[in-house]
Amino acid sequence: MELSPRQRSAVFAVVVIVLALLGYYVVAPAVTHGHAAASPTASGSASASAAATAPSSAPAPAVTASAAGAGGVDIYAWLPFTQQDLAAAASVVVRFSVDYNTFTYTESAADYVGAMGGLITGQLATTLRAAYQIPGVAKLRTSQKQVSTGTAAISALRAFGASSLTFIVTAGQRLATANGTSSGSTQYAVTVTGSGGSWQVSDIELESAGNS
Repeated sequence: MELSPRQRSAVFAVVVIVLALLGYYVVAPAVTHGHAAASPTASGSASASAAATAPSSAPAPAVTASAAGAGGVDIYAWLPFTQQDLAAAASVVVRFSVDYNTFTYTESAADYVGAMGGLITGQLATTLRAAYQIPGVAKLRTSQKQVSTGTAAISALRAFGASSLTFIVTAGQRLATANGTSSGSTQYAVTVTGSGGSWQVSDIELESAGNS
């Protein structure tokens, strides 16, 4: 259905409202996993620190935003996903982002990636496994006895399509080493592909990479 300029404006205005409510009710609180860690630098689009914890089996939280907007129009009739779809995708993104920055110098690349379970595609698993094993990164992780714990919170929805959603995520990291402890955060663009309640992360890149 072709939308008028006014309808398109209404769609994006309501999407912004939905995402704001999603952030408050679903993913605003930082999610932390108590898992040990190390600091890999991923290649390609998966470049940065990596992390891994067992994925949560908790059901995806429901989005409480109203589907009606723009004068009572059902906004989700114009979008390729439902409220439940959005909540399920957001849950996967947050869990993965926590795992991405959660790792320990005592675990192998297979353990690190394996802890993400079904949250990621096979192609991304291969990319993350290779990044974790980069000689210089792996040596530094072991020599410093790095243990990292991740947190994550979604701040925006960058793009969406019939079978993909890209979220902007603020991923935090608390890194403990033999030399002390430090904390920091990085913004990533995380893309999930799938439909309904079945989503997997297919790509992660620095948020700024999408603006270049």
